[in-house]
Amino acid sequence: MDSLTTVAVIFSYVLSLLRISVAVDTIIVNQNITDGETITSAGGSFELGFFSPGNSNNRYLGIWYKKASKKPVVWVANRESPLTDSSGVLKVTQQGILVLVNGANGILWNSTSSLSAQDPNAQLLESGNLVMRNGNDRDPENFLWQSFDYPCDTLLPGMKLGRNRVGGLDRYLSSWKSADDPSKGNFTYWIDPSGFPQLLLRNGLAVAFRPGPWNGIRFSGIPQLTNNPVYSYEYVSNEKEIYFIYYLVNSSVIMRLVLTPDGKAQRFTWTDQKNEWTLYSTAQRDQCDNYAICGVNGICKIDQSPNCECMKGFRPMFQSNWDMAYWSDGCVRSTPLDCQKGDGFVKYSGMKLPDTRSSWFNESMNLKECASLCLSNCSCTAYANSDIRGGGSGCLLWFGDLIDIRDFTQNGQEFYVRMAAADLASSSINSSSKKKKKQVIIISISITGIVLLSLVLTLYVLKKRKKQLKRKAYMEHNPKGGENNEGQEHLKLPLFDLDTLLNATNNFSNDNKLGEGGFGPVYKGILQEGQEITVKMMSKTSRQGLKEFKNEVESIAKLQHRNLVKLLGCCIHGRERLLIYEHMPNKSLDFFIFGLAL
Repeated sequence: MDSLTTVAVIFSYVLSLLRISVAVDTIIVNQNITDGETITSAGGSFELGFFSPGNSNNRYLGIWYKKASKKPVVWVANRESPLTDSSGVLKVTQQGILVLVNGANGILWNSTSSLSAQDPNAQLLESGNLVMRNGNDRDPENFLWQSFDYPCDTLLPGMKLGRNRVGGLDRYLSSWKSADDPSKGNFTYWIDPSGFPQLLLRNGLAVAFRPGPWNGIRFSGIPQLTNNPVYSYEYVSNEKEIYFIYYLVNSSVIMRLVLTPDGKAQRFTWTDQKNEWTLYSTAQRDQCDNYAICGVNGICKIDQSPNCECMKGFRPMFQSNWDMAYWSDGCVRSTPLDCQKGDGFVKYSGMKLPDTRSSWFNESMNLKECASLCLSNCSCTAYANSDIRGGGSGCLLWFGDLIDIRDFTQNGQEFYVRMAAADLASSSINSSSKKKKKQVIIISISITGIVLLSLVLTLYVLKKRKKQLKRKAYMEHNPKGGENNEGQEHLKLPLFDLDTLLNATNNFSNDNKLGEGGFGPVYKGILQEGQEITVKMMSKTSRQGLKEFKNEVESIAKLQHRNLVKLLGCCIHGRERLLIYEHMPNKSLDFFIFGLAL
């Protein structure tokens, strides 16, 4: 017995080693995952196991981000059938089915597959996709089952949002009820295939937000969806399937698109620097994104007040309601359409296309053919290109009322609305009148601007001419030369040109005059380089000769005292003799100068 016991212990130990040696991202037949155990994707990005959301005590089997310290759950298996304790067990059957059972061996959730299984195993991929496959077959087309086909509230990179037209599989997002309850909430985010396919966000059965149809570049109602350095995206529509998908440009970035419990479609990125999830973008941006806020045949303009207005040729159904900012009744035609009298079309630009559930499309037609087809069908109310790439292609026709239209400041589209001949003529007259009025205003503004500019230039020229004449007169009254200018070169002090001082003091303007004493007037000036100076003009009544003036100037220049203003230089021009000092603001010059006895 002892020998048998020893063998049994060794055998059990070997089995445990074999179990541990199994890849940490894989579950094989007869290998179970119990509450407290997990498997992790090869690169360590994702983890699968049991968890309790928020403040709930219920247990769920799910997948979450492992690398981020805050680990949001991206997929839940038993979201409608929670465990009330920790007895949950995940198994892989011989038929290639994942089964979640409780302590009583009751099945809470299981995967499905119509394909035959050979050596099945479940693997958590680095993308966050939990797949059931045969042996080492890595071809996604051969997977027995994958969690990416059954999204919850999160769209991960590489996950399809759309439907398989052959098998009928519909991949869509559904919000959690709350942060504590991952069961299906009120909101869904999916591609509606009726008419021209478009992306819709529903609250129950009602549309809450309409991103709109794909126009070849983006969804018509999400102008902010553009090429960027973080992720790329594509839209596929063929006879087999229709879906939207996005991929990360940089593998080091962590991103997820989430449909929140309150119905917002938001992208989040993880930043290691902040150690938190950061909101990257929200599909809904403002009030005009609320579905049909302006009713049928109304346009929402977020930059004007009130936000709603009727299209040309339409009027509010109930004006009194519109006056109270209640717009949901929408607009009706001012004049009924009449094919026999020759209807026409009005072009709208920079718009979100109307709801396309009651539309028809042909991707091989051009815009001219599309216009002719719409005009020939009295039930057709509008047309547009279905693809805006390369100047536009394809034909999209609307029938009946047009609903959920708004304008965009960028990346909007063009479409053409049918109008009665009478309204079309009125619209043309009004448009022509407005155009002429605008031209008159532009011409008036231009003429006024030219007159004002001419007046300013004339005043400037006259002022400059006046200054030149004043300077010329001053220079002629005080000519250079004669005995008064002899010996300037022998002064050991900087000499200032009279023209420089005239510029600095605005021609010795009274506005620059600081005062006047027995020695003569004093002016404030600013040299061209910005230095402020004080110019003392010697009185012409002084009998002091040039020689005596120079001697005394040089004597002052040699004096250095903290109570003396620094003498910068002098100017001798004809009969004019000027001293230039550094300027001392808010002080009387004679407080500092024990000047010249002239």
